[in-house]
Amino acid sequence: MVQKLTKESTVKLRNGEDIPVIGLGVYKNELQSCHDAVIEALNVGYRLIDSAAVYGNEDICGKAIVEWCEKTGHKRTDVFLTSKLATTGSYEETKAAIRSSLHHCGTYIDLYLIHSPAGGKEHRLESWRAIEEFIDRGDIRGAGVSNYGIKHLEELFASNPRYLPVVNQIELHPFLTQEPIVDWCREHDIVVEAYSPLTRGKRLNDPKITRLAEVYGVTPAQLLLRWSLQKGFVPVVKSSHKERIEENFEVFDIELSDRCVQKLDQFNENWHTDPTWDPTQSD
Repeated sequence: MVQKLTKESTVKLRNGEDIPVIGLGVYKNELQSCHDAVIEALNVGYRLIDSAAVYGNEDICGKAIVEWCEKTGHKRTDVFLTSKLATTGSYEETKAAIRSSLHHCGTYIDLYLIHSPAGGKEHRLESWRAIEEFIDRGDIRGAGVSNYGIKHLEELFASNPRYLPVVNQIELHPFLTQEPIVDWCREHDIVVEAYSPLTRGKRLNDPKITRLAEVYGVTPAQLLLRWSLQKGFVPVVKSSHKERIEENFEVFDIELSDRCVQKLDQFNENWHTDPTWDPTQSD
């Protein structure tokens, strides 16, 4: 029996913080569109907002969260804000990048991720050491990684960090299940976040998906998001449209059978939305 999920459901991270089970991503969403999407998502019930330095909208997200809290009477602690380090670099370069993100966000960051393992081992470990300093200060509540393969995770664990990663955010959907990485993360108490859970729309009209969606009376997007939730992932889904933001959050009264989940698992093709880029294999 799948544990009943609700709009208020969270997952406990190894640092004791609670991360909401679904989030709004704001990749390539700028200015007023980004502001409106964040406000709409928070009004609908989302409590996880996922930004990054390279998105160029940390300031918009931070201001929208503060504005929403002031208007609704919510506390800042009611919203979980994620941002990401653009590229790994030296200890001092990373500290400067973090200070920039904190300045733009205008608030503390609940989860700060190394966006990609690109840059080499030395820079990855130097960046992690810098992030730990900001955890000590309380400016960052928890740290994690994104696009890390097993070798990158093993490297980080072997460095005896003072803080272990709480999250690995990777591309995940039925056409790319990345089971070895997922299994490694689960064995080491790392929560797995799923980005591009809707395949960036590229496979939503796949007949295998549309047929199953029809069986359950849901949209293809809802089917994929529900699969992600029942797999124990935290999907981060992007939209700037009110109707889509609402639709993507209406997945808590859906329950896929074990057989359906297994069938979706079998769609795996190791297919990336960008076939030219697999960051989990970076040197």
